[in-house]
Amino acid sequence: MVNECIVKFENLTKIFDDNIANNRICLEIQKGQIHALLGENGSGKSTLMKMLYGLYQPTDGRIYVRGEPCAFTSSNQAIEKGIFMIHQHFMLIPQMTVVENIIAGSAGNKPVLDLREIGLKVTELAARYGLRIDPNAYIYQLSVGEQQRVEIVKALYRGAEIMILDEPTSVLTPRETRDLLKVLRHMVENGKTILFITHKLEEVLEFADVCTVLRGGNKIETVMVADTDKAALSRMMVGRPVVFSVEKEPVALGEPVIRVEGLNAVNQYGRKVLEDVSFEVRSGEVLGISGVDGNGQTELSDVLTGMMEQTGGRIFLCGADVSGESVAGRIKKGIAFVPAERNGVGAIGSFSVEKNVILRDYDIPPYSRHGLLNKEESAKLANRLVRDYDVRLAGIKANAELLSGGNLQKVILARELNRNPKFLVCVQPTRGLDVGAIEYIHKYILEIRKHGTGILLISTELEEILTLSDRIAVLYGGRIMGVVDNDETLDIEKIGLMMAGSQSVAGKAVNDAQ
Repeated sequence: MVNECIVKFENLTKIFDDNIANNRICLEIQKGQIHALLGENGSGKSTLMKMLYGLYQPTDGRIYVRGEPCAFTSSNQAIEKGIFMIHQHFMLIPQMTVVENIIAGSAGNKPVLDLREIGLKVTELAARYGLRIDPNAYIYQLSVGEQQRVEIVKALYRGAEIMILDEPTSVLTPRETRDLLKVLRHMVENGKTILFITHKLEEVLEFADVCTVLRGGNKIETVMVADTDKAALSRMMVGRPVVFSVEKEPVALGEPVIRVEGLNAVNQYGRKVLEDVSFEVRSGEVLGISGVDGNGQTELSDVLTGMMEQTGGRIFLCGADVSGESVAGRIKKGIAFVPAERNGVGAIGSFSVEKNVILRDYDIPPYSRHGLLNKEESAKLANRLVRDYDVRLAGIKANAELLSGGNLQKVILARELNRNPKFLVCVQPTRGLDVGAIEYIHKYILEIRKHGTGILLISTELEEILTLSDRIAVLYGGRIMGVVDNDETLDIEKIGLMMAGSQSVAGKAVNDAQ
């Protein structure tokens, strides 16, 4: 099984307009291994795999599967060759059952299907690989981890021998991540081949047998994971040494800058998305909100910043009730916001960097006089922020949409921090960024902590929460499950159980924090 080449890329190139997404990639994938594709956002990992899966066609070069040249023009052709891709956002229909999702699109023209018999086959197949699923459950009833299992079983049911997983742990709890690793190991022991797209160094070291690093559309190197380490991988990934240990200095905490009491909210469908949420953040403190994506994090940030209406509870900023304030009103009073969605919410892509840095203050001096923009002052501010925050760009007249994810995030963070906020809501600040950009962003967050800003850090990256937070609150189903101190007494297993909705652990965590 070892040294049997199952997929080969020969000078594989993909060009979109003037952008070279993949540049003459040569790579061999061996059967029965977990092969990680590591790289920063935009390095070409997903493009490369989408060519293998038939979603994109190469501009140049060739793909070989089991020694045969293949030119897939659709994913169906790839599936026929035993290749299946599980996307970061699952391709499941919530209103259908597990078994209905598994056979959807693969039943052919059969007029009658015995769902009970198919369900038994699905259950047997799942058990063979250590997967637990109920074939009759509806997708909307399942957790994110369970939905991922359905995607894996769907791939196996359709005869997948080569499975591509795109950032598979981004939506999982720590326990679900460990469960996934066991499943993947079981699969490779049975001759399957796993291609694993990620930007997380720790996952490569824990999951993979082999790792190929991409940077700027180019293959940098392929290494055996047993022969490398985190520092070497990061250096290949970003082209320079990276400092991983961010020094979090002790800070004397001040009075609460934000106090939330009994916050409730419903979404546009009338479903309760925040339920009796209460917490406080003190001056100089980072309160981390941990949890699996989709448990009320977006709604919490939107309510705090005035972008979503609350249906109950109150919000106090430095003792003053701001519950009824508009977005602009809260900004003026000292609330800053770094949203998860950089383009469209954090910045206006069609605006220049110069215009984006004054979005909060365009109507006040010195950036505006008598209703007219003072371009000299806005240019002066933009140039200073670009220099201070090491933003790499062609110039301040460049549109924000042309910046990389890391550089755009620096622009947004620079704009918000330049206003010396009392309270910062920071949501997924490093999602999709390479380790070099993460290093910069973490440094900036801890710097404003030292200057007394209270920070609410919302992240699904548990390592990021552990690195930056003074206290950690876990959000599940729109409720705070517990709040714990981030010190030597912290129990990671307890955090993971609360992220999965464990009531008994949550109750103990609340008592411990009081």
